[in-house]
Amino acid sequence: MGRKTGWFLSLLLGTVFMAAACSDSQKEATQAAINAAESAIDAAQQEAAKYAPAQLQAARATLQSAKDALAKSNYPAALAAAQDAANKAKDLAIAATSKKAEWSKQWAELSASVPKSLDQIKAKLNAYSHGAQLPPGLDQDQIEQAKKDYEQLKKAWADATASATSGSLRDAMDKVPSIQEQIKGAAGNQIVAPTFLRRPIWRDVLCLRAKGAPIRTE
Repeated sequence: MGRKTGWFLSLLLGTVFMAAACSDSQKEATQAAINAAESAIDAAQQEAAKYAPAQLQAARATLQSAKDALAKSNYPAALAAAQDAANKAKDLAIAATSKKAEWSKQWAELSASVPKSLDQIKAKLNAYSHGAQLPPGLDQDQIEQAKKDYEQLKKAWADATASATSGSLRDAMDKVPSIQEQIKGAAGNQIVAPTFLRRPIWRDVLCLRAKGAPIRTE
């Protein structure tokens, strides 16, 4: 009886030790997967924060789910979440690169068209100041106000350009709709009729803040 009991206890302890070893192995493998996913997200962090913030937030949330599951020793759930976070990190890097390329192209077009419109406004105002006939419905007081508006518009475009030059394309594009409205005001007053206002690109610029809105160039 004593031998049987001893044999049973040895078997039981062996099973416990094997389970513990297995559990430790699972924990280590899961922790490694979480670490790899976190490193991938961290690598994409800087660009993603600028160009794909919503996807970055989703990847971080999934990573946190993996950590929470690991803390509860739910290794299968933690591993699955870690793998999902790693996949999101890959998609995140691609999305950020793609969005940056799209916005860079948009900004290049704006950088060519907006200064031309500003030059048109300045030329017309200078002409009016030197005796050119005013458009119907405008008087000299309105022209003087238009000159002040032009200076504000020029500064707004300079600020947007500074943002783009520093790498903050999102900030630059966020400033564009206000600039557009000011130039539209000049066009409405017959001071200038900038051709770029008719470009489909402006429909895209005004949709930039809409989550997931497609940015097209026509």
